[in-house]
Amino acid sequence: TLLSVTAIDPDDGSNGDVKYSVKKASDMASEFFPLDPETGAIRLVRSLDFEEGDSYELLVQAHDGGALFDTAKVSISVTDVNDNAPEISVRSALSEISEDAAPGTVVALVHVQDRDSGGNGEVRCSLSEGVPFRLERALENYWRVVTARELDRERASEYNVTVRAADGGSPSLRSVAVLALRVLDVNDNAPVFAEARYSARLPENNAEGALVLRVRAWDADWGQNARVRYRLREGRLRGAPLSSYVSVEAETGALYALRSFDYEEVRELELWVRAEDGGAPALSSNVSVRLLIADENDNAPQVLYPPAAAAAAPGPGAGAGPGPGAGWAGVELAPRSAEPGALVLTRWLVLAVAAVSCLFLAFLLLLLALRLRRWRRSQLPPPPEAAAWRGVPASPFVGIDGVRAFLRSYSHDASLTDDSRKSQPRCAPDSCCDTLPARPPPDGAKPLRGEDAAA
Repeated sequence: TLLSVTAIDPDDGSNGDVKYSVKKASDMASEFFPLDPETGAIRLVRSLDFEEGDSYELLVQAHDGGALFDTAKVSISVTDVNDNAPEISVRSALSEISEDAAPGTVVALVHVQDRDSGGNGEVRCSLSEGVPFRLERALENYWRVVTARELDRERASEYNVTVRAADGGSPSLRSVAVLALRVLDVNDNAPVFAEARYSARLPENNAEGALVLRVRAWDADWGQNARVRYRLREGRLRGAPLSSYVSVEAETGALYALRSFDYEEVRELELWVRAEDGGAPALSSNVSVRLLIADENDNAPQVLYPPAAAAAAPGPGAGAGPGPGAGWAGVELAPRSAEPGALVLTRWLVLAVAAVSCLFLAFLLLLLALRLRRWRRSQLPPPPEAAAWRGVPASPFVGIDGVRAFLRSYSHDASLTDDSRKSQPRCAPDSCCDTLPARPPPDGAKPLRGEDAAA
């Protein structure tokens, strides 16, 4: 029993017997709240739902047996409880988005509502963490899912974006909705080679069409944008295009030799291979390939000098026929690949160089021995007689047995004439600096000893 309606009639008998009835009721009120005609009790026979009806009114009439009546209005209010979770409905959404979409691009429009009232009907929305999207409020109960930053298909090719809604009830009720979004590829990655530089060795006299090496490049894009094709960047070698020497297979990157190489003509090749994807516009990258030709012993020695005619000519005093030893014997052999004008050393020249080297080495040893001998003599103590003259001052004279003698020699020359009486010695003027001063010459010429004896 929800409530009871009571009416009093002071009459006696049947005139005081009161009965109850519903004269008027709002929608569904009589179904939820039946009235007991005898007692006036109003009972609840069905569960109420605030979202279907928050209030009900009944007009109850009490009447006696004499046809007199009275009426009363009964109002019933329904109190809300948090019994409804938020409802999420996706009104429009994209299933695919290009990876070059600008930030702020609308991905989906979502409508969120809660049938509860008051705080129970207040809804908060959020997205799952770690996704490049965010929520923006559009209108009341409407939200936009937009891109928060640029997308990269090479990092994530698809997203499952979870939209969460929670009301303000206690306990809170929650709802989720998942948006599946696939990221479309854009040709934004150029092919990348597995190595920064390729090199290979190929022996000379190779077979035409021989496999040299394979280059390999990967493209991080998808589909047609990731399809890589290879081609040779054109150049020239010895006046001929590179494509006449080697070729590259477009699909596999295999490099083939188109001709037989000769080490004496071509020793190495420097070429570039380009990898290009199938995007529009196409992106490409280049790699350097160095091909070294390996030498093989395929050439016999060849005499450069003297010519064959000079080698066959007989030497002086030889017989008429050129014998086995009649040719030039002092030459060396050189390979056919020697450059024109190259110097070919004879064995005699080698011997001469060796002899000069030996003489030079002997001279160095002799010079070293002399310097060593001089150094050893300087380390020996002076002789005893040299100690006696240690206190004598330096002088241009030296004493021998108490007699002073000139340290330095002086020179003089004697001049004789036809008349011997006029002859006299004369000192050289350049020797006067290191000699004692000479007496002045006499005024007249003195006779020689021979003349005095004759006199």
